[in-house]
Amino acid sequence: MLKRLRLKFIALNMSCVAIVLLLLCIVICSVDYQSSLEQVERSLSITLNHAEEPRMKDHGPKDDEELPPLPGEPDESQNTAQTGPVPLEIGGEKGDVVIPVAAFILQPDGSLQEVPSKTTATIASDVLAQAAQETLIVPPGFGQLPNLSLVYEKRVINDTTYVAFTDLSYVNTWHSLALYLAGASVLALVILLVINIFFARWALKPVASAWQQQRQFVADASHDLKTPLTVILANTSILLEHPEKPIASQTQWIDSTQHEAQHMQALVNDLLLLAKLDEEQTTSSTIALAETASEVLDFSDLVEGELLQFESIAFERDINLTSTVEPELTVNGNLVRLRRVVATLIDNACKYTQAGQLISVSLTKSGRNAKLVVHNTGTVIAPEDLPHIFDRFYRADKARTRDVGGHGLGLAIAHSIAQEHKGTLAAKSNEREGTTFTLTLPLAL
Repeated sequence: MLKRLRLKFIALNMSCVAIVLLLLCIVICSVDYQSSLEQVERSLSITLNHAEEPRMKDHGPKDDEELPPLPGEPDESQNTAQTGPVPLEIGGEKGDVVIPVAAFILQPDGSLQEVPSKTTATIASDVLAQAAQETLIVPPGFGQLPNLSLVYEKRVINDTTYVAFTDLSYVNTWHSLALYLAGASVLALVILLVINIFFARWALKPVASAWQQQRQFVADASHDLKTPLTVILANTSILLEHPEKPIASQTQWIDSTQHEAQHMQALVNDLLLLAKLDEEQTTSSTIALAETASEVLDFSDLVEGELLQFESIAFERDINLTSTVEPELTVNGNLVRLRRVVATLIDNACKYTQAGQLISVSLTKSGRNAKLVVHNTGTVIAPEDLPHIFDRFYRADKARTRDVGGHGLGLAIAHSIAQEHKGTLAAKSNEREGTTFTLTLPLAL
């Protein structure tokens, strides 16, 4: 399932990126095409505007009158010896790209007469003949001759038809641009694919972890419920086999059934508490604590009260229980839940401490926090088990026996309650120092 989810995630991302790149390429190529077409049409128009000048001089004013030069044109009265094509002007701030143009006068018989002074390009004779035939029948204006790779403008002034040509490649510069953009887009897609694969795995790691934890949770909950259910069904079957016997003679099976039912009830209650804690963690801490009857608590008094409950247990097991509690340390929180955290830590220390060994409990002020340390010198937690000690249903013994009681949810609940109260719960364990659980909670202001 996760593999399919990852593939869908990558496919969706790459499809979105590909569509965006395609749209960008289309927009860029369209803008380039329009810009090139405008430049070509402007060059053709400028050429025809100037190409009609010699013609106007021949049919215009008398010999003793001079025609004033057009804007941008050299004054031929000062340089009457200039003949032939006008050289292309380069440099300066003209604002237009210089494009080679061939200018002609279209004769009624369909032939083209070159205007040498304004022609800066040549056309092959066979191409020119075919261009003349095609432009003879078209209306004035701009157009293209794709079969001849030409762009033209046809203009009629004073019964004289002018035609200017330039190469179609100056309009189709977007073709090469499209190839470059396509190559760059493919390269970008390949790079993004690699990045997407990496980030898809990274982003779905929490999902994979949650999925694995859920599967493990279902397996562990089923395992913990299977034993009491089996015992209850077996006891019920024995009772049904002897209906004639009085209840007093069947107390063994009834007590066993009640014990297993109580174990199941405790497990279900813990599961409900964990579900509630998870739900509350999705809201703000202030709202969550308000909904769970938050109040200012004397945490020192709470710890001392729990220590009194376990003194008799430590005495029966021949465990040396010592404590140091700094007085009048107050915290904001829920009394029932914080009491459960303290009881869980002390009870857990008692379960894994052998006779003659030591348990020490200390509560001190550490900066703006109350710091509760529960230390025991009994069985240590293996290094490979320590990172998972707060996982639900996790047990370091792997055997999942209930000899020491509980069902692997105590520390998970304690950790969730600590987080709910903006605190932390940490554990460390080694052969030299033993096992230490440290709970820190912010002090009440």
